[in-house]
Amino acid sequence: MDDIKRISFTGADGVSELSARLDLPAGRPRAYAIFAHCFTCSKDLNAARRIAGTLAGQGIGVLRFDFTGLGSSEGEFASTNFSSNVADLVAAANFLEANYEAPQLLIGHSLGGAAVLVAAGRIGTVRAVATIGAPADAEHVVKNFDAHLEDIAKCGEADVALAGRRFTIRQQFIEDLQQASVRENLKHMRKALLVLHSPTDNVVGVSNAAEIFEAARHPKSFVSLDGADHLLTREGDAIFAASMIGAWAERYLDPRHKDVDEHAPTAAVLRETHNGKFQNSVRVNQHRLLADEPVRAGGLDSGPSPYDFLAIALGACTSMTLRIYADFKGLDVGTIDVMVDHAKVYADDKGEEGAKAKIDRFERRIGFSRDLDSETRAKLLKIADKCPVHKTLKSSSEIVTDLV
Repeated sequence: MDDIKRISFTGADGVSELSARLDLPAGRPRAYAIFAHCFTCSKDLNAARRIAGTLAGQGIGVLRFDFTGLGSSEGEFASTNFSSNVADLVAAANFLEANYEAPQLLIGHSLGGAAVLVAAGRIGTVRAVATIGAPADAEHVVKNFDAHLEDIAKCGEADVALAGRRFTIRQQFIEDLQQASVRENLKHMRKALLVLHSPTDNVVGVSNAAEIFEAARHPKSFVSLDGADHLLTREGDAIFAASMIGAWAERYLDPRHKDVDEHAPTAAVLRETHNGKFQNSVRVNQHRLLADEPVRAGGLDSGPSPYDFLAIALGACTSMTLRIYADFKGLDVGTIDVMVDHAKVYADDKGEEGAKAKIDRFERRIGFSRDLDSETRAKLLKIADKCPVHKTLKSSSEIVTDLV
């Protein structure tokens, strides 16, 4: 089952221990990723936690950590800068390579996005980079404390209130931001890039996404996070972003990591992700997906519902059974379409007060792209009823449950 390990590793300064979480999927991860949080944020920001959890559900192990001097990590924030954040990312990659597996994917949120764009060229195993609400220049973050720039220049440092907390910002921090060239690094990055940005982001404007996209070389892609705020505070926005990253990164992962996992569980394995009320990660053999409930039922609608899965099972089994029969008989039926609806109905279809209990009703509609005579259609209808899942649903099943 998916697992979250509490770990630590030594940061780039060689002294400070950085606090980290490693979100792992059930079975062997098909790849590892590193997540870089936003300016003065932490690995435990809701968006970071939800993105890591969703990607773990898709089979990607995600290391998220607090940069030096932030969150639960050791070190003095005032002595850090953008360059040290980039160096911490390289240290995180070295830790993964030494203890698990070298990362293939970097994900950065806000200033963390700018950091991964610079760090990517220094981590040879990285094949893909995704940014979320990232600035095109690291210096963009200065606007968070521009009212204090004069004091910082005069005194060398100043205490600044950011997100309800006070931080000491030194002149070296500002100078380092000014010297960082994110777009210049983009020209030489030579990694696949996915830029995710909200057109209504009022912290880092969407024009930054356009500048990053323009500076990068192909392959590059853009996904609009319509309606999302900068911190992806709405749960569904973070999960959508993670789902897009996971699907996009699939084509860039090392194909050697897609081999059959001999240790994969043969049973269906499900575990709560703690994203929303009902979302579960699902693993069946080599396949990973999500189960959820629709929004009207209190879920996030991030995956099929349990009854949706039943309808899928019946529809898929029906199509496969018909295909086997058609090929065996040499019938040109064209493309087979199956539609399955599920509902709870009264056993006597009256629905009157005091009527019999409701039963499950699956309505199955089957279509073929070729014109078929009535005799062939009737025969195929009978064959559909021989689908193994159809037989299972029509017969009584035994369910044995143990607590483990």
